[in-house]
Amino acid sequence: MLFLRLKLVILCGCCLLASAFNVIAQSKNSKIASIENQASLSSTAQTLALMPFPAELSLKEGKFRLATSSAIQIQGNPHQRLYSAANRFLRSVGNNTGLHFGQKHLTPQDTVLLPSIFVNCKRAGKVEFGENESYALTITPEKITIQAETDIGAIRGLSTLAQLVTSDADGYYIPVLVVNDKPRFPWRGLMLDVARHFFSVDIVKRQLDLLEAVKMNVLHLHLSDDQGFRLESKLFPKLHEMGSDGQYFTQEEMRGIIRYADERGIRIIPEFDLPGHSTSWFIGYPEFSSGSTATFGGPYKLERRFGARTNPVMNPIKEETYTFLDGFFKEMCELFPDEYFHIGGDENNGRQWAANPDIQAYMKANNLPTKEALQNYFNKRLLGILTKNNKKMMGWDEIFVEGVPKSIMIQSWQGKEALYKAARQGYTALLSHGYYIDLNQSTEFHYLNEPLPDSVKLSSVEAKLIAGGEATMWSEWVDKDILDSRIWPRTAAIAERLWSKSGQNNVVDMYRRLDAISMLLEEKGSTHERNVPVLLRRLVQSPQIPFPNESDVKPLQNLIEVLETVKEYKRGQLLGTQNYSTFLPLTSIPDVVRPDSRTARHFRATMKRYLQTRTNPTLAEASEADKAVLIRHLQLWKDNHTPFVRLLETAQRLRDLEEHSLLLSMLSQVSLDALSMLENNIPATAQWKEITMLLILRAKQPRAFTEIMIIPAVEDLAKAVSGK
Repeated sequence: MLFLRLKLVILCGCCLLASAFNVIAQSKNSKIASIENQASLSSTAQTLALMPFPAELSLKEGKFRLATSSAIQIQGNPHQRLYSAANRFLRSVGNNTGLHFGQKHLTPQDTVLLPSIFVNCKRAGKVEFGENESYALTITPEKITIQAETDIGAIRGLSTLAQLVTSDADGYYIPVLVVNDKPRFPWRGLMLDVARHFFSVDIVKRQLDLLEAVKMNVLHLHLSDDQGFRLESKLFPKLHEMGSDGQYFTQEEMRGIIRYADERGIRIIPEFDLPGHSTSWFIGYPEFSSGSTATFGGPYKLERRFGARTNPVMNPIKEETYTFLDGFFKEMCELFPDEYFHIGGDENNGRQWAANPDIQAYMKANNLPTKEALQNYFNKRLLGILTKNNKKMMGWDEIFVEGVPKSIMIQSWQGKEALYKAARQGYTALLSHGYYIDLNQSTEFHYLNEPLPDSVKLSSVEAKLIAGGEATMWSEWVDKDILDSRIWPRTAAIAERLWSKSGQNNVVDMYRRLDAISMLLEEKGSTHERNVPVLLRRLVQSPQIPFPNESDVKPLQNLIEVLETVKEYKRGQLLGTQNYSTFLPLTSIPDVVRPDSRTARHFRATMKRYLQTRTNPTLAEASEADKAVLIRHLQLWKDNHTPFVRLLETAQRLRDLEEHSLLLSMLSQVSLDALSMLENNIPATAQWKEITMLLILRAKQPRAFTEIMIIPAVEDLAKAVSGK
């Protein structure tokens, strides 16, 4: 009988479940409804909101009061960039506080009267791998002092100082403290893919401002792929003219980006992906491809799809290929000043090589038994070209094969095993596995991704070969409107993992500080919050609602605040390869939903705390406050379905969310019932347990490429009512 009842409930779906819950809801205890909502979502004590957290910090008594007369004096032997950083600091603090500082634009020629902020560095830093970024920050009630070996270290100190500004009833101040700080890893970067979706100069510069705010020091630009070649080549103009749809950086624009980065102590690393991911190269220069059949040999055109490539690949046996690349890399090496140059090297499936009889004959004649051996031969030829141009080669995991010279750097994306293997064999290595922010994992997931956990045994020499890491923002699922929401604020937590001590890993405190840093990033220009209302209005807009107001959008906003986009590669898998392309509009529901729902996270934490404390008499007041918060949210979500359904009458694009909305309402109702049962010591019936289990199972299914993120809290509550 039980099996038949379960089957009937599943077949009838939400209608039967809704009916059952309406019956159960009639017995809801009215006492709960009268509890006033006076609790916050977090009871964590307020402390300093710094990210990355400094290596050493000692908080003292007292406050340095900011005033319009506060002025900066630069001392020592800095580069001009430190003056630019000081001016940015004044403008940023002014924007955040409303203080109109009397000190205007600071230059080396200025005489500063009565300075109260002193910034001293011994020498001009070099924007290069391994430069000294340490600083000491001392704040007394009378003055602030930043001491650093280099002006780059001083800039990092100014970033910390900007995060320390706070307020009380008497105005704005900076707490008295002493900081001695330096990064744990010398390479702390963001990889931005501008090939699949192109991003303008202004957007790239905005990322540099945001990277500076959290002390990251590398912007790695993925400049070519099957979907586009994004940089002007004066020597081989058909690369950008025919391989970019007209969307590319001129060399002068790239020089401007490099200068902009240099002012912030940030390195620009170029990547041109070879020998695979290279369709865009062959549109203008098909003679360098390995294609020899109608299937693989062209004519080539930009690949519009993602995830399903024939993977055209460079021909590694033609000397003309290396003549071409020698000229191209010479041109690019002169443009980019950094010592490292990224060749990609990933995901070559070898199909073109296997289908080309000349290449197969060459491999046999030269004892190159596998495609990996042939690619290693190709990589060594590229290494010779880069070495000749005073560059060091770096690439993804796939370039790490037996016999490759120790001078290269390995960027690990497939797993940490390659990272540690590389270090043990004497190679410099960089971690990106676990920092793929395009996969929409939680901030906690990235934050706890430790490059050097205690469980990994490396010698001190080997450990130093782990250079750091990079967050990777592949751009299949981002455009200009949602890019920032996928990078920030989560990347700030990655910045802390790469800067701060390994023991700095309290997730609750990280999230507390992240909220404050999120506001600072917004002041720096990030659109991760401000673009959300625009995207919501776009989804709700219709002839009947030509310009949606706040009340029009509210039912949708209430729903998406507890949703997250599906993780990893599931969205592309659910969509299907035929529809997974550069033409896909990124204006739908999963593009508006955040990767890490703050509302759902707070709700889960509150539920966990409530269930742990509800029977503890000494914590009764806090438990009641948490319960009030839970009830407030659950009542809102329960009642939200009716206005959301009304919204569907005109907002057709939201139809895919209807079942999510109904299930959220039902989950909220059953949770309100469960809270009532707990309060009144009413045991859960077998029917209640059965229906709740079915509801939770149904609610776990993704819809509109999104998932409901309060379900773990509902499960915990249901277990508590069931006595488990």
